[in-house]
Amino acid sequence: MPLLFLFVAVPVLEIYLLIKVGSVIGALSTIGLVLLTAALGAALLRQQGLATLTRYQQRLARGEIPAQEMMEGLALAFGGALLLTPGFFTDFVGLLCLLPWTRRWVIRWLLARLHVRILRGGPPPGGPAGPAAGGGNVYEGEFTRAPRDDERHLP
Repeated sequence: MPLLFLFVAVPVLEIYLLIKVGSVIGALSTIGLVLLTAALGAALLRQQGLATLTRYQQRLARGEIPAQEMMEGLALAFGGALLLTPGFFTDFVGLLCLLPWTRRWVIRWLLARLHVRILRGGPPPGGPAGPAAGGGNVYEGEFTRAPRDDERHLP
């Protein structure tokens, strides 16, 4: 039910805001403003995405888990999609996901409300192939291929 409400409420809010802004600054100016926010959002997304990717690679090089950077990457993708969606409310929420200080705050807020389980690295019990590894009949040996009848040369 909340998802249905979201899919109805957000478009209605966007239409309302577009009509209100359009009545104040005009239709063409409103369209220009929507296009401008999309262009600025794309530029900000590129800059923040590259910065996050650099931090991700640095953490990997140090042998650390780049969990924060992965969450930021998801927030950036979500924010970028919202900025490309026409409307002022989605632009505002998308901007919150793209600005570093608000993005980190949103991620901390979400993580505080989600149960996150971190799994330790290493092979699973029973070896790399899992619990069944080593449990079957395994025979070691050597073999040679015997020639077939049509390959035999009788003197």
